[in-house]
Amino acid sequence: MFIWHYHLTRFITSAPNMHCLPDDTGVEVAFIGRSNSGKSSALNALTNQKNLARTSKTPGSTKFINLFQVSEGYRLTDLPGYGYSKTSHNTKVQWNSLFVNYLQSRQSLRGLLILMDIRHPLKKIDLHMILLAIQNNIEILILLTKSDKLSYSSNLIQLNKVRKETAVLSGKIKIELFSATKKIGVDKLQQQLNIWYQSPNL
Repeated sequence: MFIWHYHLTRFITSAPNMHCLPDDTGVEVAFIGRSNSGKSSALNALTNQKNLARTSKTPGSTKFINLFQVSEGYRLTDLPGYGYSKTSHNTKVQWNSLFVNYLQSRQSLRGLLILMDIRHPLKKIDLHMILLAIQNNIEILILLTKSDKLSYSSNLIQLNKVRKETAVLSGKIKIELFSATKKIGVDKLQQQLNIWYQSPNL
């Protein structure tokens, strides 16, 4: 079994649109989520690098598709955050088109990591992304981020709530608690990535 060394992950490029992405070969796993859901922090926790992905206190700051190479032919993709209320209507339309095109046409996409703040999960736009992934036969792992902000019992309540509501959509969706600060769920994330990288789409 090949072992991926996530701490060796490096930044490749920022693509303003689909046409600027690297060749559609190998295997990609994408991070997606609402603005300020903790995508950059999750990437940094996964790779044990403080500044691999830039974190910002300003929601909606990621405007490009950022790509990272785990190993030759194996990539992580950080898509722009969605749902930020101050984002212009035109930008929201452009980003929605980007998400749809990426999930529908990117042949190397093996799995989708959907990040949600555990205190505010399953917003309408989150459900939209989940359904879009299901329609395109893309496997999903939901990370309920910032779990260090709630008590153990509150985390379980939220976890069970999300599991119940997503089970109606698809019984194959996996859900895990996650905290970049406390490194909760990083091992589960790595395990899922290993599975996706070892069984790419044919």
